Amino acid sequence: MHRIVIENCAVATVDAQDTEYASGHVVVAGHRIESVGEGRAPRGLEDVVRRIDGTGHLVTPGLVNTHHHFYQWLTRGLAQDSNLFDWLVALYPIWARIDEPMVHAAARGSLAMMVRGGVTTAMDHHYVFPRGSGDLLGAEIRAARELGVRFTAARGSMDLGTSDGGLPPDFAVESTEDALAATEEAIDTHHDPGFDAMLRIAVAPCSPFSVSTELLRESAVLARRKGVRLHTHGSETVEEEKFCHERFGMGPTDYFESTGWLGEDVWMAHCVHMSDTDIQAFGRTGTGVAHCPSSNARLAAGIARVPDLLAAGVPVGLGVDGTASNESGELHTELRNALLVNRLGGHREKALNVRQALRLGTYGGARVLGRQDEIGSLEPGKLADLVLWKLDGLGHSSIADPVAALVLGAPAPVTLSLVNGAPVVESGRLLTVDEDEIAREARTEARRLARIAADD
Repeated sequence: MHRIVIENCAVATVDAQDTEYASGHVVVAGHRIESVGEGRAPRGLEDVVRRIDGTGHLVTPGLVNTHHHFYQWLTRGLAQDSNLFDWLVALYPIWARIDEPMVHAAARGSLAMMVRGGVTTAMDHHYVFPRGSGDLLGAEIRAARELGVRFTAARGSMDLGTSDGGLPPDFAVESTEDALAATEEAIDTHHDPGFDAMLRIAVAPCSPFSVSTELLRESAVLARRKGVRLHTHGSETVEEEKFCHERFGMGPTDYFESTGWLGEDVWMAHCVHMSDTDIQAFGRTGTGVAHCPSSNARLAAGIARVPDLLAAGVPVGLGVDGTASNESGELHTELRNALLVNRLGGHREKALNVRQALRLGTYGGARVLGRQDEIGSLEPGKLADLVLWKLDGLGHSSIADPVAALVLGAPAPVTLSLVNGAPVVESGRLLTVDEDEIAREARTEARRLARIAADD
Protein backbone atom coordinates (compact mmCIF):
# COMPACT_ATOMS: atom_id res chain seq x y z
CA MET A 1 0.00 0.00 0.00
CA HIS A 2 1.64 3.23 -1.12
CA ARG A 3 1.74 6.27 1.12
CA ILE A 4 1.66 10.03 0.50
CA VAL A 5 3.00 12.21 3.31
CA ILE A 6 2.10 15.89 3.68
CA GLU A 7 3.79 17.75 6.53
CA ASN A 8 4.86 21.18 7.83
CA CYS A 9 1.45 22.64 6.96
CA ALA A 10 -1.46 24.06 8.91
CA VAL A 11 -4.21 21.45 9.28
CA ALA A 12 -7.95 22.06 9.72
CA THR A 13 -9.46 18.63 10.32
CA VAL A 14 -13.13 19.79 10.60
CA ASP A 15 -13.68 16.87 12.97
CA ALA A 16 -16.28 17.03 15.75
CA GLN A 17 -13.91 19.09 17.92
CA ASP A 18 -12.71 21.33 15.05
CA THR A 19 -9.16 20.14 15.79
CA GLU A 20 -6.48 22.24 14.12
CA TYR A 21 -2.68 22.14 14.02
CA ALA A 22 -0.54 25.18 13.29
CA SER A 23 2.08 22.83 11.89
CA GLY A 24 1.01 19.28 11.34
CA HIS A 25 0.88 16.34 8.97
CA VAL A 26 -1.47 14.06 7.08
CA VAL A 27 -0.49 10.57 5.94
CA VAL A 28 -2.49 8.92 3.18
CA ALA A 29 -2.24 5.14 2.73
CA GLY A 30 -3.90 3.93 -0.44
CA HIS A 31 -7.44 5.31 -0.54
CA ARG A 32 -7.63 6.17 3.17
CA ILE A 33 -6.29 8.71 5.62
CA GLU A 34 -3.90 6.84 7.92
CA SER A 35 -2.89 9.52 10.37
CA VAL A 36 -3.38 13.22 11.12
CA GLY A 37 -1.52 15.06 13.81
CA GLU A 38 0.79 17.73 15.11
CA GLY A 39 4.35 18.10 13.89
CA ARG A 40 6.14 15.87 11.38
CA ALA A 41 4.75 12.57 10.18
CA PRO A 42 5.77 9.41 12.07
CA ARG A 43 9.23 8.13 11.20
CA GLY A 44 9.90 4.81 9.54
CA LEU A 45 6.87 4.78 7.25
CA GLU A 46 7.25 2.27 4.45
CA ASP A 47 6.26 2.56 0.79
CA VAL A 48 6.22 6.36 0.80
CA VAL A 49 5.90 7.29 -2.87
CA ARG A 50 5.66 11.00 -2.25
CA ARG A 51 6.64 13.36 0.57
CA ILE A 52 5.30 16.94 0.32
CA ASP A 53 6.64 19.92 2.26
CA GLY A 54 3.47 21.90 2.98
CA THR A 55 5.18 24.99 4.41
CA GLY A 56 2.95 28.00 3.76
CA HIS A 57 -0.10 25.84 3.11
CA LEU A 58 -3.33 24.76 4.78
CA VAL A 59 -4.74 21.25 4.31
CA THR A 60 -8.48 20.72 4.65
CA PRO A 61 -10.99 18.07 3.70
CA GLY A 62 -12.02 18.28 0.04
CA LEU A 63 -14.99 20.51 -0.67
CA VAL A 64 -18.37 18.86 -1.18
CA ASN A 65 -20.87 20.40 -3.58
CA THR A 66 -24.51 19.63 -2.76
CA HIS A 67 -26.45 21.31 -5.59
CA HIS A 68 -25.71 22.02 -9.24
CA HIS A 69 -27.11 21.90 -12.79
CA PHE A 70 -24.19 21.11 -15.09
CA TYR A 71 -26.07 21.66 -18.35
CA GLN A 72 -26.47 25.36 -17.54
CA TRP A 73 -22.76 25.87 -18.27
CA LEU A 74 -23.87 26.45 -21.88
CA THR A 75 -26.23 29.33 -21.03
CA ARG A 76 -24.18 31.51 -18.71
CA GLY A 77 -24.68 35.26 -18.77
CA LEU A 78 -28.30 35.21 -19.98
CA ALA A 79 -31.41 36.70 -18.32
CA GLN A 80 -29.07 38.74 -16.14
CA ASP A 81 -31.69 40.86 -14.34
CA SER A 82 -34.54 38.37 -13.85
CA ASN A 83 -36.07 36.74 -10.81
CA LEU A 84 -36.36 32.96 -10.74
CA PHE A 85 -39.66 32.54 -12.57
CA ASP A 86 -38.82 35.07 -15.31
CA TRP A 87 -35.36 33.52 -15.63
CA LEU A 88 -36.88 30.07 -16.07
CA VAL A 89 -39.38 31.32 -18.65
CA ALA A 90 -36.52 32.91 -20.60
CA LEU A 91 -34.21 29.88 -20.47
CA TYR A 92 -36.45 26.80 -20.63
CA PRO A 93 -36.98 27.14 -24.41
CA ILE A 94 -33.18 27.03 -24.82
CA TRP A 95 -32.60 24.23 -22.32
CA ALA A 96 -35.28 22.17 -24.05
CA ARG A 97 -32.88 21.82 -27.03
CA ILE A 98 -29.96 20.22 -25.21
CA ASP A 99 -28.58 16.86 -26.36
CA GLU A 100 -25.99 14.34 -25.21
CA PRO A 101 -22.86 16.01 -26.66
CA MET A 102 -23.94 19.34 -25.19
CA VAL A 103 -24.50 17.87 -21.74
CA HIS A 104 -21.16 16.06 -21.83
CA ALA A 105 -19.35 19.30 -22.71
CA ALA A 106 -21.27 21.25 -20.07
CA ALA A 107 -20.61 18.62 -17.40
CA ARG A 108 -16.88 18.65 -18.15
CA GLY A 109 -16.78 22.43 -17.94
CA SER A 110 -18.78 22.56 -14.71
CA LEU A 111 -16.74 19.80 -13.09
CA ALA A 112 -13.42 21.25 -14.22
CA MET A 113 -14.11 24.59 -12.56
CA MET A 114 -15.16 22.96 -9.32
CA VAL A 115 -12.39 20.38 -9.14
CA ARG A 116 -9.72 22.96 -9.96
CA GLY A 117 -11.05 24.96 -7.01
CA GLY A 118 -10.91 22.20 -4.39
CA VAL A 119 -14.10 20.18 -4.91
CA THR A 120 -13.53 16.46 -4.45
CA THR A 121 -17.19 15.38 -4.29
CA ALA A 122 -19.54 16.83 -6.89
CA MET A 123 -23.28 16.56 -7.22
CA ASP A 124 -25.59 17.37 -10.10
CA HIS A 125 -29.35 17.66 -10.35
CA HIS A 126 -30.30 17.00 -13.97
CA TYR A 127 -34.01 17.18 -14.71
CA VAL A 128 -34.34 18.28 -18.38
CA PHE A 129 -34.73 15.25 -20.68
CA PRO A 130 -36.01 16.41 -24.11
CA ARG A 131 -37.31 13.61 -26.30
CA GLY A 132 -34.65 12.07 -28.52
CA SER A 133 -31.78 13.87 -26.78
CA GLY A 134 -29.70 10.77 -25.97
CA ASP A 135 -28.26 9.48 -22.70
CA LEU A 136 -27.94 12.74 -20.78
CA LEU A 137 -27.33 11.22 -17.34
CA GLY A 138 -24.73 8.90 -18.85
CA ALA A 139 -22.97 11.91 -20.39
CA GLU A 140 -22.57 13.44 -16.93
CA ILE A 141 -21.38 10.19 -15.40
CA ARG A 142 -18.75 9.82 -18.13
CA ALA A 143 -17.54 13.36 -17.49
CA ALA A 144 -17.18 12.77 -13.75
CA ARG A 145 -15.27 9.56 -14.39
CA GLU A 146 -12.93 11.38 -16.79
CA LEU A 147 -12.10 14.02 -14.19
CA GLY A 148 -11.71 11.50 -11.37
CA VAL A 149 -14.13 13.20 -9.00
CA ARG A 150 -16.51 11.53 -6.55
CA PHE A 151 -20.04 12.09 -7.88
CA THR A 152 -23.68 12.00 -6.79
CA ALA A 153 -25.91 12.09 -9.87
CA ALA A 154 -29.42 13.19 -8.90
CA ARG A 155 -31.69 11.82 -11.63
CA GLY A 156 -34.25 14.59 -11.90
CA SER A 157 -37.60 14.72 -13.65
CA MET A 158 -40.46 16.98 -14.70
CA ASP A 159 -43.94 15.89 -15.79
CA LEU A 160 -45.72 19.27 -15.91
CA GLY A 161 -45.27 21.04 -19.23
CA THR A 162 -46.84 24.33 -20.26
CA SER A 163 -50.12 22.67 -21.25
CA ASP A 164 -50.50 21.40 -17.66
CA GLY A 165 -49.61 24.70 -16.01
CA GLY A 166 -45.86 24.10 -15.75
CA LEU A 167 -43.05 26.29 -17.07
CA PRO A 168 -41.03 23.98 -19.41
CA PRO A 169 -42.16 23.20 -22.98
CA ASP A 170 -44.20 20.02 -23.26
CA PHE A 171 -41.55 18.19 -25.33
CA ALA A 172 -38.97 18.75 -22.56
CA VAL A 173 -40.92 16.87 -19.89
CA GLU A 174 -41.59 13.18 -19.35
CA SER A 175 -44.71 11.29 -18.41
CA THR A 176 -44.94 10.33 -14.76
CA GLU A 177 -44.51 6.66 -15.61
CA ASP A 178 -41.52 7.23 -17.89
CA ALA A 179 -39.78 9.44 -15.33
CA LEU A 180 -40.16 6.85 -12.57
CA ALA A 181 -39.04 4.02 -14.83
CA ALA A 182 -35.96 5.90 -16.06
CA THR A 183 -35.03 6.86 -12.52
CA GLU A 184 -35.25 3.28 -11.31
CA GLU A 185 -33.15 2.15 -14.26
CA ALA A 186 -30.50 4.75 -13.39
CA ILE A 187 -30.33 3.42 -9.84
CA ASP A 188 -30.09 -0.19 -10.97
CA THR A 189 -27.41 0.62 -13.54
CA HIS A 190 -25.19 3.10 -11.73
CA HIS A 191 -25.71 3.35 -7.97
CA ASP A 192 -22.86 2.10 -5.77
CA PRO A 193 -23.72 1.93 -2.06
CA GLY A 194 -20.17 1.00 -1.02
CA PHE A 195 -18.07 2.93 1.49
CA ASP A 196 -15.60 4.18 -1.12
CA ALA A 197 -18.16 4.63 -3.92
CA MET A 198 -17.22 7.05 -6.67
CA LEU A 199 -20.79 7.19 -8.01
CA ARG A 200 -24.16 7.31 -6.32
CA ILE A 201 -27.63 8.06 -7.64
CA ALA A 202 -30.34 10.13 -5.96
CA VAL A 203 -34.01 10.51 -6.89
CA ALA A 204 -34.73 14.15 -7.72
CA PRO A 205 -38.01 15.50 -9.14
CA CYS A 206 -37.37 19.13 -10.03
CA SER A 207 -39.66 21.34 -7.94
CA PRO A 208 -43.25 21.73 -6.71
CA PHE A 209 -44.14 23.86 -9.75
CA SER A 210 -42.75 21.49 -12.40
CA VAL A 211 -43.83 18.04 -11.17
CA SER A 212 -47.15 16.51 -10.26
CA THR A 213 -48.05 15.45 -6.75
CA GLU A 214 -48.12 11.87 -8.01
CA LEU A 215 -44.54 12.06 -9.30
CA LEU A 216 -43.36 13.63 -6.07
CA ARG A 217 -45.06 11.03 -3.89
CA GLU A 218 -44.09 8.02 -6.00
CA SER A 219 -40.48 9.23 -6.26
CA ALA A 220 -40.24 9.13 -2.47
CA VAL A 221 -41.63 5.60 -2.46
CA LEU A 222 -39.14 4.56 -5.15
CA ALA A 223 -36.14 6.07 -3.38
CA ARG A 224 -36.94 4.35 -0.11
CA ARG A 225 -37.59 1.04 -1.80
CA LYS A 226 -34.16 1.31 -3.44
CA GLY A 227 -32.35 2.76 -0.42
CA VAL A 228 -31.16 5.97 -2.09
CA ARG A 229 -31.47 9.64 -1.19
CA LEU A 230 -34.03 12.20 -2.37
CA HIS A 231 -33.40 15.74 -3.62
CA THR A 232 -35.45 18.65 -4.94
CA HIS A 233 -35.78 22.44 -4.86
CA GLY A 234 -37.72 23.91 -1.96
CA SER A 235 -38.84 27.30 -0.61
CA GLU A 236 -36.60 29.19 -3.01
CA THR A 237 -38.78 32.25 -3.69
CA VAL A 238 -41.88 34.09 -2.47
CA GLU A 239 -43.48 33.19 -5.82
CA GLU A 240 -43.06 29.49 -4.99
CA GLU A 241 -44.68 30.06 -1.62
CA LYS A 242 -47.64 31.75 -3.32
CA PHE A 243 -47.87 28.97 -5.93
CA CYS A 244 -48.04 26.25 -3.28
CA HIS A 245 -50.72 28.04 -1.28
CA GLU A 246 -52.82 28.65 -4.39
CA ARG A 247 -52.43 25.15 -5.84
CA PHE A 248 -52.19 22.93 -2.76
CA GLY A 249 -53.66 25.06 0.01
CA MET A 250 -50.47 24.93 2.06
CA GLY A 251 -46.87 26.17 2.08
CA PRO A 252 -43.95 24.25 0.53
CA THR A 253 -42.79 22.51 3.73
CA ASP A 254 -46.26 21.25 4.62
CA TYR A 255 -46.73 20.12 1.02
CA PHE A 256 -43.44 18.24 1.06
CA GLU A 257 -44.35 16.56 4.34
CA SER A 258 -47.74 15.52 2.93
CA THR A 259 -45.99 13.75 0.04
CA GLY A 260 -43.37 11.94 2.17
CA TRP A 261 -40.60 14.40 1.42
CA LEU A 262 -39.20 15.15 4.86
CA GLY A 263 -36.62 12.85 6.44
CA GLU A 264 -32.95 12.09 7.03
CA ASP A 265 -32.67 10.76 3.48
CA VAL A 266 -33.85 14.05 1.93
CA TRP A 267 -32.08 17.28 1.12
CA MET A 268 -33.48 20.36 -0.61
CA ALA A 269 -31.84 23.20 -2.44
CA HIS A 270 -32.15 26.83 -1.32
CA CYS A 271 -34.79 26.84 1.50
CA VAL A 272 -34.72 30.64 1.56
CA HIS A 273 -38.27 31.45 2.63
CA MET A 274 -38.85 29.33 5.71
CA SER A 275 -40.85 30.11 8.85
CA ASP A 276 -39.83 29.04 12.34
CA THR A 277 -42.28 26.15 12.01
CA ASP A 278 -40.71 25.08 8.72
CA ILE A 279 -37.23 25.12 10.24
CA GLN A 280 -38.41 23.11 13.22
CA ALA A 281 -39.91 20.50 10.85
CA PHE A 282 -36.57 20.17 9.03
CA GLY A 283 -34.72 19.87 12.32
CA ARG A 284 -37.18 17.34 13.72
CA THR A 285 -36.95 15.12 10.64
CA GLY A 286 -33.27 15.62 9.82
CA THR A 287 -34.06 17.01 6.36
CA GLY A 288 -30.97 18.62 4.82
CA VAL A 289 -30.42 21.91 3.00
CA ALA A 290 -28.11 22.89 0.14
CA HIS A 291 -27.34 26.58 0.69
CA CYS A 292 -26.54 28.43 -2.56
CA PRO A 293 -25.73 32.03 -1.56
CA SER A 294 -24.45 33.31 -4.92
CA SER A 295 -27.38 31.96 -6.90
CA ASN A 296 -29.87 33.25 -4.36
CA ALA A 297 -28.32 36.71 -4.71
CA ARG A 298 -28.09 36.52 -8.51
CA LEU A 299 -31.83 35.75 -8.78
CA ALA A 300 -32.78 38.10 -5.93
CA ALA A 301 -34.38 35.19 -4.09
CA GLY A 302 -33.39 36.34 -0.61
CA ILE A 303 -31.18 35.26 2.28
CA ALA A 304 -31.59 31.75 3.67
CA ARG A 305 -31.79 31.55 7.46
CA VAL A 306 -28.66 29.44 7.78
CA PRO A 307 -27.87 30.33 11.43
CA ASP A 308 -31.40 29.33 12.45
CA LEU A 309 -31.23 26.14 10.41
CA LEU A 310 -27.96 25.18 12.10
CA ALA A 311 -29.32 26.03 15.54
CA ALA A 312 -32.27 23.71 14.88
CA GLY A 313 -29.90 20.86 14.00
CA VAL A 314 -30.63 20.92 10.27
CA PRO A 315 -27.82 19.45 8.11
CA VAL A 316 -26.59 22.27 5.84
CA GLY A 317 -24.07 22.11 3.00
CA LEU A 318 -23.07 24.48 0.21
CA GLY A 319 -24.06 24.42 -3.44
CA VAL A 320 -22.77 26.15 -6.53
CA ASP A 321 -26.18 25.85 -8.22
CA GLY A 322 -26.35 26.00 -11.99
CA THR A 323 -23.86 28.27 -13.72
CA ALA A 324 -26.66 30.17 -15.43
CA SER A 325 -27.35 31.67 -12.00
CA ASN A 326 -23.80 31.52 -10.61
CA GLU A 327 -21.54 32.12 -13.55
CA SER A 328 -18.28 31.52 -11.66
CA GLY A 329 -19.17 27.87 -11.15
CA GLU A 330 -16.81 27.61 -8.17
CA LEU A 331 -17.63 26.26 -4.72
CA HIS A 332 -14.68 27.66 -2.77
CA THR A 333 -16.00 31.19 -3.34
CA GLU A 334 -19.24 30.09 -1.69
CA LEU A 335 -17.40 29.74 1.63
CA ARG A 336 -16.86 33.49 1.63
CA ASN A 337 -20.23 34.35 0.15
CA ALA A 338 -22.10 32.22 2.67
CA LEU A 339 -20.44 34.07 5.52
CA LEU A 340 -20.91 37.54 4.01
CA VAL A 341 -24.49 37.09 2.81
CA ASN A 342 -25.66 35.63 6.09
CA ARG A 343 -24.18 38.57 7.99
CA LEU A 344 -26.59 40.79 6.05
CA GLY A 345 -29.45 38.89 7.72
CA GLY A 346 -30.96 39.29 11.13
CA HIS A 347 -28.03 37.79 13.04
CA ARG A 348 -25.57 40.25 11.50
CA GLU A 349 -21.95 39.68 12.61
CA LYS A 350 -23.00 36.70 14.77
CA ALA A 351 -24.46 34.80 11.81
CA LEU A 352 -21.49 32.67 10.74
CA ASN A 353 -17.76 32.61 11.45
CA VAL A 354 -14.99 31.35 9.18
CA ARG A 355 -14.85 27.88 10.71
CA GLN A 356 -18.58 27.42 10.37
CA ALA A 357 -18.27 28.43 6.72
CA LEU A 358 -15.52 25.86 6.14
CA ARG A 359 -17.64 23.21 7.89
CA LEU A 360 -20.59 23.97 5.58
CA GLY A 361 -18.38 23.35 2.55
CA THR A 362 -16.87 20.11 3.86
CA TYR A 363 -18.45 18.06 6.65
CA GLY A 364 -21.81 19.80 6.25
CA GLY A 365 -21.94 18.83 2.60
CA ALA A 366 -20.90 15.27 3.38
CA ARG A 367 -23.70 15.02 5.94
CA VAL A 368 -26.26 16.37 3.46
CA LEU A 369 -25.22 13.69 0.95
CA GLY A 370 -25.29 10.99 3.62
CA ARG A 371 -21.52 10.42 3.45
CA GLN A 372 -20.32 11.95 6.72
CA ASP A 373 -18.81 8.63 7.85
CA GLU A 374 -16.66 8.47 4.71
CA ILE A 375 -15.66 12.04 3.77
CA GLY A 376 -15.91 15.64 4.99
CA SER A 377 -13.24 15.62 7.70
CA LEU A 378 -9.60 14.61 8.06
CA GLU A 379 -9.69 11.59 10.36
CA PRO A 380 -7.92 8.22 10.27
CA GLY A 381 -9.96 5.65 8.37
CA LYS A 382 -11.82 8.16 6.25
CA LEU A 383 -11.40 8.35 2.48
CA ALA A 384 -8.41 10.38 1.31
CA ASP A 385 -10.25 13.34 -0.22
CA LEU A 386 -8.27 16.44 0.72
CA VAL A 387 -6.97 19.77 -0.55
CA LEU A 388 -3.66 21.55 0.06
CA TRP A 389 -4.26 25.32 -0.28
CA LYS A 390 -1.35 27.71 -0.95
CA LEU A 391 -1.55 30.63 1.51
CA ASP A 392 1.95 32.13 1.41
CA GLY A 393 1.44 34.35 -1.62
CA LEU A 394 0.52 38.01 -1.91
CA GLY A 395 -3.22 37.49 -1.52
CA HIS A 396 -2.92 35.98 1.96
CA SER A 397 0.46 37.29 3.10
CA SER A 398 -0.72 39.27 6.14
CA ILE A 399 -3.53 37.01 7.42
CA ALA A 400 -2.20 35.01 10.35
CA ASP A 401 -5.22 32.71 10.73
CA PRO A 402 -5.07 30.19 7.85
CA VAL A 403 -8.78 29.37 7.96
CA ALA A 404 -9.63 33.07 7.84
CA ALA A 405 -7.21 33.43 4.94
CA LEU A 406 -8.97 30.65 3.05
CA VAL A 407 -12.52 31.87 3.72
CA LEU A 408 -12.16 35.65 3.76
CA GLY A 409 -9.14 36.16 1.54
CA ALA A 410 -8.71 36.01 -2.21
CA PRO A 411 -9.43 32.60 -3.79
CA ALA A 412 -6.55 30.41 -2.66
CA PRO A 413 -4.58 28.44 -5.27
CA VAL A 414 -4.79 24.65 -4.97
CA THR A 415 -1.33 23.10 -4.82
CA LEU A 416 -2.66 19.55 -4.51
CA SER A 417 -6.06 17.89 -4.47
CA LEU A 418 -6.55 14.18 -3.80
CA VAL A 419 -9.67 12.14 -4.48
CA ASN A 420 -9.58 8.62 -3.06
CA GLY A 421 -5.85 9.14 -2.56
CA ALA A 422 -5.21 9.96 -6.23
CA PRO A 423 -4.02 13.44 -7.33
CA VAL A 424 -6.51 15.30 -9.54
CA VAL A 425 -5.03 18.82 -9.28
CA GLU A 426 -1.38 19.89 -9.09
CA SER A 427 -0.27 23.51 -8.82
CA GLY A 428 -3.66 24.78 -9.88
CA ARG A 429 -3.94 22.61 -13.00
CA LEU A 430 -6.15 19.62 -13.63
CA LEU A 431 -4.23 16.38 -14.12
CA THR A 432 -6.91 14.16 -15.61
CA VAL A 433 -8.19 16.33 -18.48
CA ASP A 434 -7.05 19.13 -20.78
CA GLU A 435 -8.61 22.40 -19.57
CA ASP A 436 -8.10 24.14 -22.92
CA GLU A 437 -9.83 21.31 -24.75
CA ILE A 438 -12.76 21.50 -22.34
CA ALA A 439 -13.05 25.25 -22.91
CA ARG A 440 -13.02 24.84 -26.69
CA GLU A 441 -15.60 22.07 -26.58
CA ALA A 442 -17.89 24.09 -24.30
CA ARG A 443 -17.71 27.14 -26.58
CA THR A 444 -18.55 25.01 -29.60
CA GLU A 445 -21.53 23.33 -27.94
CA ALA A 446 -22.82 26.60 -26.45
CA ARG A 447 -22.83 28.18 -29.91
CA ARG A 448 -24.55 25.13 -31.39
CA LEU A 449 -27.24 25.28 -28.71
CA ALA A 450 -27.77 29.00 -29.30
CA ARG A 451 -28.14 28.44 -33.06
CA ILE A 452 -30.64 25.59 -32.61
CA ALA A 453 -32.70 27.61 -30.12
CA ALA A 454 -32.68 30.67 -32.41
CA ASP A 455 -33.79 28.62 -35.42
CA ASP A 456 -36.73 27.25 -33.44
